[in-house]
Amino acid sequence: MKNKEYTRRDLRTIWHPCTQMKDHESLPMIPIKKGDGVWLEDFEGNRYLDAISSWWVNLFGHSNPRINEPLKKQLDTLEHVILAGFTHEPVIELSEKLVEITPGGLNRCFYADNGSSAIEVALKMSFHYWRNIGKEKKTRFINLSNSYHGETLGALAVGDVELYKDTYAPLLMQPITVPSPDCYHRETGESCHDYSLRMFRYMEQTLEKHAEETCAVIIEPLIQCAGNMRMYDAVYLELLRKACDKYDVHLIADEIAVGFGRTGTLFACEQANISPDFMCLSKGLTGGYLPLSVVLTTDRVYQAFYDDYEKLTAFLHSHSYTGNALACRAALATLDIFDQDNVIDANKGLARHLHQSVAELENHPHVGEIRQTGMVLAIEMVKDRKTKTPYDWQERRGLKVYQHGLKEGVLLRPLGNVVYFMPPYIITPQQIDMMAETAINGIHLATKNQ
Repeated sequence: MKNKEYTRRDLRTIWHPCTQMKDHESLPMIPIKKGDGVWLEDFEGNRYLDAISSWWVNLFGHSNPRINEPLKKQLDTLEHVILAGFTHEPVIELSEKLVEITPGGLNRCFYADNGSSAIEVALKMSFHYWRNIGKEKKTRFINLSNSYHGETLGALAVGDVELYKDTYAPLLMQPITVPSPDCYHRETGESCHDYSLRMFRYMEQTLEKHAEETCAVIIEPLIQCAGNMRMYDAVYLELLRKACDKYDVHLIADEIAVGFGRTGTLFACEQANISPDFMCLSKGLTGGYLPLSVVLTTDRVYQAFYDDYEKLTAFLHSHSYTGNALACRAALATLDIFDQDNVIDANKGLARHLHQSVAELENHPHVGEIRQTGMVLAIEMVKDRKTKTPYDWQERRGLKVYQHGLKEGVLLRPLGNVVYFMPPYIITPQQIDMMAETAINGIHLATKNQ
């Protein structure tokens, strides 16, 4: 059966995410038959280098035998069991491991199914904590402009994506939004460190004014991924941790996209030497194999819920597949690879090669910025380099890069006018060169006509 037949069957029944389905009248669907390492292969033998880790989840390649084998063994033992009143070996081992490798003080693990659900857990847990200790005025959250935390209603509410806010506004709670430290907007000659430092004054002012009504500040450490891969300096996190302590407000670190080595350290918070009150993890947690998320928090938070049943202080949240045994086993296998292969150090070399591979675009008249944090690199296409005037979004310049990539055998999925790389860590320097050359040529084509 060829690609067209699978596409025909798909379009009869499936509604795809983040997609205007009418596009598929002219934009062919790509049915994938199998994955192998960094490659995806369709039903006609065409291969595509997965430059975006299949929506940022795949760390060590598709069909990795070091994850496959433990999963197969787990499948013969236990696939799933209710986690209320029961437990199992994989979830215990995974929790012990996560407590060991995350920043200090994060000693309790609460599991959910996906990233958005983890955000919901953290928001509810923070709110409920303050309620349990008698500070019921604390009902609001502070976020950053241009932030994204997921698409369930609570997660959507604490994000700052204009399209979503406009569409679903009547359904959403209202956060207090502070200007982002996103360094794309720094002055000429100003360092990212100094700009992030300067932008912190807005957060300080907001906390001083609203602390009594605020449960938590929620941030994506170092990179606002869905917000066009905008990046900022770790000094902002250092100051934020101190300010949250000063004003008695929780800090929620959404490391769903940036955790597990993406920023150059195992967790982004490490670069500021801080520990949040809540850390949300998902995506790379299982190496891209199965849905799983976890919220790590402190004993202090945990103890606020620990009481006699009659006090009705227990945390009110559950998912049917909480702590799924298969997903936990995939996560353990993924973390074993980090332990055995010295991944973080190896990635430093790959990150340097990634930077060098696109150096020729530094002075391109339609590249506003090339930015990189660890294994994440982004190239922002603009109408005018000097003024950073953006292209109109309706022109869909990024789509042209995407289409060119598919022709050349590379899966690139730009965020608007931002072309980015977030590849699996097993990528080779030669594969990085292929990926970069394809992106560079795609950018030339997409920006050729004004």
